[in-house]
Amino acid sequence: QVQLVESGGGLVQPGGSLRLSCAASESISRLFVMAWYRQAPGKQRELVASISLGGVTNYLDSVKGRFTISRVNGKNTVTLQMNNLKPEDTAVYYCYTPPGSWGQGTQVTVSS
Repeated sequence: QVQLVESGGGLVQPGGSLRLSCAASESISRLFVMAWYRQAPGKQRELVASISLGGVTNYLDSVKGRFTISRVNGKNTVTLQMNNLKPEDTAVYYCYTPPGSWGQGTQVTVSS
């Protein structure tokens, strides 16, 4: 099972930006879908963004126009660029690839 390690979380003020990275233990050029999920305290984990092998992306409505997912096959990395962050984006962000590989999560806190 592929191992995933996230990085790039932290504390940022509203309106700020963060870039999350997910490093995979093997080539992601064979992984059909890579995705970012998030889970806020007391809430269910939700899909934030996904990207297929062919580059087709899908976003949660509330992050459209603010977040961008991309994959760099040669570096076995998936990134999530998050701009104009809002307090409601505060959550633990997880990298995921089917059928069941999850990273350990990285905390994103948006607060003034």
